[in-house]
Amino acid sequence: MNDCIFCKIANKEIPSEIVYEDDLVIAFKDLSPTAPHHILVIPKQHISSANDLTEDNAEVVSHIFLTVAKLAKKFGFAQNGYRVVNNCGKDGGQTVQHLHFHLLGGREFGWPAG
Repeated sequence: MNDCIFCKIANKEIPSEIVYEDDLVIAFKDLSPTAPHHILVIPKQHISSANDLTEDNAEVVSHIFLTVAKLAKKFGFAQNGYRVVNNCGKDGGQTVQHLHFHLLGGREFGWPAG
């Protein structure tokens, strides 16, 4: 996608504070954090939303969750807990049309969410 901001970050066309990268995913700090640790984990391949997951691309989600666990340990908040959020579609609060997961840690979260 030529106009996707997350594709541009993944392709290093837009600078970002990258905290993890491998062949499938890239993780970077959110520009407007809502927790002491707020990291976005995205697939490098453009997938618009969770609604666009298929048998051919779904394996990236398990890889993202493995990456989330690594990052929570790396930044020292795995023990106390964290939240992983995926917003899907307009009513779900998705503002960037590229599948992404928010990794939030470093504080206690209430329930129900939003």
